[in-house]
Amino acid sequence: MSRMAVTNRDMANAIRALSMDAVEAAKSGHVGLPLGMADAATVLFRKFLKFDASQPDWPDRDRFILSAGHGSMLVYSLLHLSGYKSVSRDDIRNFRQLGANTPGHPENFVTKGVETTTGPLGQGIATAVGMAMAERHLNARFGDELVDHKTYVIAGDGCLMEGVSQEAITLAGHMKLNRLIVLWDDNSVTIDGNIDVADSTDQCARFEASGWVTRKVDGHDEKDIEAALKWAQKQKQPVFLAVKTIIGYGAPKIAGTGKAHGGPYGAEEIAGIRENIGWPHEPFEVPADIEKAWKKVGQRGVDARKAWKERQMASPHKGEFNAAMAGRLPKNLSKAINKHKKAVVEGGEKKATRQWSGAALEVITHLVPETVGGSADLTGSNNTKTAETKPMTPSDWSGRYVHYGVREHGMAAAMNGMSLHGGIIPYSGTFLVFADYSRAAIRLGALMGTRVIHVMTHDSIGLGEDGPTHQPVEQVASLRAMPNMLVFRPADGVETAECWEVAVGHADGPSTMALTRQGLSPARTEHTDENLSALGGYVLSPSKVKSREAAVLIATGSEVEIALQAQAELAKEKIHVRVVSMPCMELFAQQDEKYQQETLGGDLPKVAVEAGVRFGWDRWIGPKGGFVGMDSFGASAPYQKLYEHFGITAEKVAETVKGLI
Repeated sequence: MSRMAVTNRDMANAIRALSMDAVEAAKSGHVGLPLGMADAATVLFRKFLKFDASQPDWPDRDRFILSAGHGSMLVYSLLHLSGYKSVSRDDIRNFRQLGANTPGHPENFVTKGVETTTGPLGQGIATAVGMAMAERHLNARFGDELVDHKTYVIAGDGCLMEGVSQEAITLAGHMKLNRLIVLWDDNSVTIDGNIDVADSTDQCARFEASGWVTRKVDGHDEKDIEAALKWAQKQKQPVFLAVKTIIGYGAPKIAGTGKAHGGPYGAEEIAGIRENIGWPHEPFEVPADIEKAWKKVGQRGVDARKAWKERQMASPHKGEFNAAMAGRLPKNLSKAINKHKKAVVEGGEKKATRQWSGAALEVITHLVPETVGGSADLTGSNNTKTAETKPMTPSDWSGRYVHYGVREHGMAAAMNGMSLHGGIIPYSGTFLVFADYSRAAIRLGALMGTRVIHVMTHDSIGLGEDGPTHQPVEQVASLRAMPNMLVFRPADGVETAECWEVAVGHADGPSTMALTRQGLSPARTEHTDENLSALGGYVLSPSKVKSREAAVLIATGSEVEIALQAQAELAKEKIHVRVVSMPCMELFAQQDEKYQQETLGGDLPKVAVEAGVRFGWDRWIGPKGGFVGMDSFGASAPYQKLYEHFGITAEKVAETVKGLI
């Protein structure tokens, strides 16, 4: 192919061609968005996005998020053409095939250059808000020399219809995240047909009402796109660009219709696109001059990265910055936790584990400046704010506490973004029952392995008078069912501190802290330097007469106290049992079988005690094991009355044991 100069449209057509060829070869996928947004994405990568394809993890790169993750071939084409080693031409040819770095939706743990896993619509834009918050916070901490970049998002109609988008955009507008720029693929089409079958929102007015600035853009006019992105760089608020495009651009029969959204178009339509965009090349073929132009785009940020590296090496904050980005914890943290544990044992106080969580956080936030907390308008109930964590505000980004407002879903997604950005270990609080509101983001965090801690207080019928709408009975079990999630339900102040030590050090996935509203008596009355909760489960109180041991009681959280009472009651009747505390089933499952058998007493009958549903317990107690807990929703009453009403008592535990032996 010979020409005077490669144009933006030529480079965009390379994206279109690779995308349609890949979807056609896979016989599945969504080519409508890549065809429509190719022009805008090309301008963004060519002239605005700060990145170096040879260094995908450069900390001060701009972040690019494809929130409309079904259009994944757009990002794969961009990564491949600009020179990322993570996406080869063979990966493009094997789109959506096992083993290729081009899965159906972008996965950050599969493909270098993909900043976050997207697919569930709205998650990308909400995660991007967390990335933008992380950038501003770290900028306040380390200055422009080390942290000075932007976050760009391509979102679709579906992203903006999902409820989480409202939580995300209002938070971003309130926080004045002017480094956040969203390009909306305004194509007026959904799968079911024209957008007007389902929605008539004036999106620009909506964003403006939420504190953004907006501008309408012709998505197929290079100069208009460039002018809009230049304008966006100078704004003092987050920017929303309504990029008007034709979905399935170039398709002779289905462009601009619902049919253009997804699925292979077929040979006739693909041939028509080739003709309409002037692309007379074989499938997966890109002319050398266009490839060369794209490779230059991928190298455009080399000088900026090198200059940043020089500033980093000369910075007095270099060591602190590197430690933050690596997520390293201070060496004296365990020592400080141990000191705290000892003080808790010596104090012997009866407190709720939500209060003990706050006490542990005072220790952790003092020593770990990377911890950034928050709450969904429940700060006083969640005990997530410490003396070290002043509020993060638009006028003071150095703060380490986010008032998320009643935005549980957006909060969880933003924390994923902070973790993915790096330099922050985020935690935040709400009531456990509202894990259902934030579940999609929690699940994505588990899938991606984000280092995020979800503080979930009011963890059972023990919250009392607020009643069944606020009393979680199935939430602990459902979170335990989620792969790569650690669920902690500590029994007292010592276990709470131990669980926090494990959670903050767990770099490969999220953790949930299920904590009580009601006060609990100390379960651990002797200090030990060993973190017993790190084992997941351990013998808290051995049988008084080992040779006549009759059963094993296994309990978590507030029900450990009940199990200990039952042990004492049974001993009066010469029935000797051990009590095992199991603050984290997932960690216990990681122990070797010998330890598990020794802890759970081999073939001895077992009774589990937990103020939740039985689901998940049979693994440890067996299908014939006893269970004292919930098999219904709760009720509104003082918590003591509720435990009696639902039969979660020491007497019921003792009765269940006697029924098994």
